[in-house]
Amino acid sequence: MKKVLNEDLIYEILSVVEEIPEGCVATYGQIARLIGREKNSWLVGKILSMAEYYGSYPCHRVVNHSGRLVPGWPEQRILLQNEGVSMKDETHVDLKKHQWDC
Repeated sequence: MKKVLNEDLIYEILSVVEEIPEGCVATYGQIARLIGREKNSWLVGKILSMAEYYGSYPCHRVVNHSGRLVPGWPEQRILLQNEGVSMKDETHVDLKKHQWDC
């Protein structure tokens, strides 16, 4: 049986993503904690993978807990670097410098 995601939850997550300032990144877990669902970082990732159906959000500013970019999305790195975000290596953002302090 396929689960249907609650639209209120979708927009709650997307509204947090919308608040991430330019030049900063947040982790999936950080967003999950901000909405009171600290064990649901996977859910944040799932919703962000469908964000284009709900409008334009800066999903490129969301990385995993170690700062790793989304595999298979080379534009993410370009978008972040254009905002001044520095990388530790080819696939990881420098979280110590750029993690959103919220």
